[in-house]
Amino acid sequence: MGMDATDLAHGLFRVLETGDPALAAEVVHEDFHNREAAVSPTACALPGPAGVLASGAWMRFAFSDLAFPVLGIARDDEQVWVRLRMQGRHTGPFVRFRDGALDQAIPPTGRDIDFEQIHVLELRDGKVVGHEAVRDDMTMLGQLGVFPPAPATALRMVAWRVTGRATRAATDVTAKAVEAAGRPQGNPGPSH
Repeated sequence: MGMDATDLAHGLFRVLETGDPALAAEVVHEDFHNREAAVSPTACALPGPAGVLASGAWMRFAFSDLAFPVLGIARDDEQVWVRLRMQGRHTGPFVRFRDGALDQAIPPTGRDIDFEQIHVLELRDGKVVGHEAVRDDMTMLGQLGVFPPAPATALRMVAWRVTGRATRAATDVTAKAVEAAGRPQGNPGPSH
């Protein structure tokens, strides 16, 4: 027997926390599309479980102890609305992309993040087929000391950019996302 809508929502976020490919295959539709993949490595835009696994690898690269405690769920036959918190410790570089290229790399701060998000999941054939979100990214960036910029964080970000560490971090997290997606390094697949 398949999972109900609530189980699918919990399962999707558990995949992001753990990188469990068996659970990803169980909850994510092969036609899955993530509208939020624009700021992540291109592998995160892959359809199906591969894109979700890549997205989880990207987030876990930056945040240890990643967790998505669910605060509330509303649902109908075609959608699930999930209110949750994203929590973790910033122990790796948090790399954001624009059009597949490095946009920003925030060096590890050791700081905790804990902020609210709302996710809308589309369902089809007993699986999650679509995802979009409303996130309080400003709170997360404030918790990391990026907005408003803390002088020490700003200086470290500039130093990382100048020394090439930001580029190396982007290359490393892209490789982790591709690996998690199950694609060969030279073939990240189509981006959507």
